[in-house]
Amino acid sequence: MTGVPASAAGGSGAKPVRGGELGTAAVNQASLWNIANLLTMLRLVLVPGFVMLLLHNGGYDPAWRSFAWAAFAIAMITDLFDGHLARTYNLVTDFGKIADPIADKAIMGAALICLSYLGDLPWWVTGVILFREIGITLMRFWVIRHAVIPASRGGKMKTLAQGTAVGMYVLALTGPLATLRFWVMAVAVVLTVVTGLDYVRQAVVLRRQGLAAERAAAAEAAGGSGAAAVSGVSARPGVSGAAEGAGPVSGASSARGSAEAER
Repeated sequence: MTGVPASAAGGSGAKPVRGGELGTAAVNQASLWNIANLLTMLRLVLVPGFVMLLLHNGGYDPAWRSFAWAAFAIAMITDLFDGHLARTYNLVTDFGKIADPIADKAIMGAALICLSYLGDLPWWVTGVILFREIGITLMRFWVIRHAVIPASRGGKMKTLAQGTAVGMYVLALTGPLATLRFWVMAVAVVLTVVTGLDYVRQAVVLRRQGLAAERAAAAEAAGGSGAAAVSGVSARPGVSGAAEGAGPVSGASSARGSAEAER
């Protein structure tokens, strides 16, 4: 029993909605203020806060850079959970589809640009990573009408390597750890380029396959329409064999006459 009065279910004679169906409807109509979107909003809010913490006091204060690292770490952790929660509990919304990738690119782009501005990271590294991330995002929109490019294992490894490397650069590391972060960033750059090229290959293949499928479907539809038109002409009632043999003009005149008679 649901405990919902019949009048509340849509009238005195209406059947009460079962709890399972009501729960499904509530899930399908995910609210903007669900946990997944709140985590995405938190990441967006953390971006300006992260920048201020990283650049505070000239950008070289170890204590403030530790605070900046904490903000960056929280952003990366929420990135792991918001998408998973949205898919698992059917909390996907239009806002989340747009805001989630923006938040991802915003926090990573802000960190890279600030580190290059401070002289900790070469600008070409920032350029390569941002060019890849923005380019792949645009390419996904390029092929989205035909197919969706799935996230690959290499792409996930790239994200992990980028987050680890940037996090190590945000911290004021010295000695062996400073050397280690250089190699971690080198791995991240290599994965960035390799996975980017693989995404380009997938996008080109998927687009070609999609266009070929569209052409085949259009040709099949055109062929079906032509066959239907031919069979419709030969099967029209009231047209004698002699009239059919009289040629297209007489056949067309008979068809028009039949149409006029039916009006």
